[in-house]
Amino acid sequence: MLELSKYKSEIRPDWCPGCGDFGVLNSLVQAVANLEIDPKDLLVVSGIGCSSNLPGFIHAYGLHTLHGRAMAVATGARLANTDLTVVVTGGDGDGYGIGVGHFIHAMRRNLDITYIVMDNQIYGLTTGQASPTSMREFVTKSSPQGTKEDPINPIALAIVAGASYVARGFSGDPKHLTELIQNGIKHKGFALVDVFSPCVTWNKIDTYDYFRQNCYKFNDASYNPSDMAAAISKATEKGPKLPIGLFYEANKPTYEESDPVVKRGPAVRAKLGIEDPNTLFKEFY
Repeated sequence: MLELSKYKSEIRPDWCPGCGDFGVLNSLVQAVANLEIDPKDLLVVSGIGCSSNLPGFIHAYGLHTLHGRAMAVATGARLANTDLTVVVTGGDGDGYGIGVGHFIHAMRRNLDITYIVMDNQIYGLTTGQASPTSMREFVTKSSPQGTKEDPINPIALAIVAGASYVARGFSGDPKHLTELIQNGIKHKGFALVDVFSPCVTWNKIDTYDYFRQNCYKFNDASYNPSDMAAAISKATEKGPKLPIGLFYEANKPTYEESDPVVKRGPAVRAKLGIEDPNTLFKEFY
């Protein structure tokens, strides 16, 4: 295991005290340290939102991109340099709202990317509006009479869209979350780790106490994560208790292994096809 200090950024997190995203950052750092991924081989990409500030708080390559476009940027980076371990971090609004189109297509391609979504069921950065995962009748600034929409189910969506590793954790259980993230990064293919990450400022319903009382782990010898039907059944389970753990894992070819150009090796190391690149540059003078 590498020293955790190798991943320590000079920039300290500016999240609200008690924010669940601290736990996600710590679990990500512990996971990459356990896997001995050197900071120079790690790229963390994000969009916009409180949680999307995360790349600034870890010593690695980082890109803080546009709202909902993190997955598109990460796709380009991954295909250009397949030597990099690419992790995308963001919130439920960024990933399941404006970015949901990129999310779906990255999963169906089964790109070897790990997506960690800090799911707090609200828009935190813009001070408390309903998000795609807010429960029906949830009262927020944008829904003073309660939301009139059903929440998206990111776990079920990921399974049917083609993700080959689908898990959910809780930022208040760092050991379990670290294991899920670590296994997601090790997995060859698209890995979604949805995280219940409480917003202590704007969401007074989905709190640490609420998740501690209602979350339960279901991975035991009787559960087969390669069974898609069982995974969808678990993801759509009705009831007050919330399942956390590994819902689904499948072994199938990644996009990088299938594309005839990409599988030749990292594009960043490819030769231009001419001995002296200056001869090409002169054409544009």
